[in-house]
Amino acid sequence: MSLPPRVPIVLVHGLLGFDRVKVGPFTLLRYFPGIEDTLGGAGYRVGVPNLAKTRSVTHRAEQLRQYLLREFPQDRVHLIAHSMGGLDARYMISRLGMHEKVLSLTTVGTPHRGTAFADWGIRRLSRTVKPFLHLWGIPTDAFDDLTTEACARFNESVPDAPGVRYYSVGGRCPRELLPTLWRPTAEVVTGQEGPNDGVVSVRSAQHGEAFEVWDADHMNLVNRPNPRATDWGHRPSDYLRLVRRVAP
Repeated sequence: MSLPPRVPIVLVHGLLGFDRVKVGPFTLLRYFPGIEDTLGGAGYRVGVPNLAKTRSVTHRAEQLRQYLLREFPQDRVHLIAHSMGGLDARYMISRLGMHEKVLSLTTVGTPHRGTAFADWGIRRLSRTVKPFLHLWGIPTDAFDDLTTEACARFNESVPDAPGVRYYSVGGRCPRELLPTLWRPTAEVVTGQEGPNDGVVSVRSAQHGEAFEVWDADHMNLVNRPNPRATDWGHRPSDYLRLVRRVAP
């Protein structure tokens, strides 16, 4: 007799993210490479919504709500959300009436207290970059939502929902192991907030009843390889462990 499928696990991507990149029937790239297959192979149903890349937390949270109601209408789910996706999920649970739909939320590299890099970017680039993006019809709300000031307001108005369990993971990466892309951002964040994954500090990533820190840069947290650090953890196995904590 076959066992019933396990409770759904929904993986939520961050800023500028996606579910997968396809050409015809072929998948070229996934946001959570290897992680979906590992969880699926363990018997879990896995969903990955495709949220707006640079829209606000409130907009993305509504998209996430609609996805859950459409794809898992009869199920309660466990969420694992990377980066900004964690803020989207928190808002959806607390402010959009989805607390009875969600069993747990585990955030991974989420800037719960904002990031000093967003503060720096808004101060230095908003007058030049924002008008250019607006000219091409690209929203910039997400960048404003990730500042430390915006996240302080967020935390005041978005309390954790009773009945939902909250966990978190942060990343820590020494400068010599950072990909070149993250080095300028890491310097800004280190000066203001201390150890970080290149974008989000360990301090800002902490939320909920349990917190752990992985040796990882921001995108290695979702299993993107870092050629400078081949001895880091096996992320698909790490995610399976996170899932088994909440859905044995």
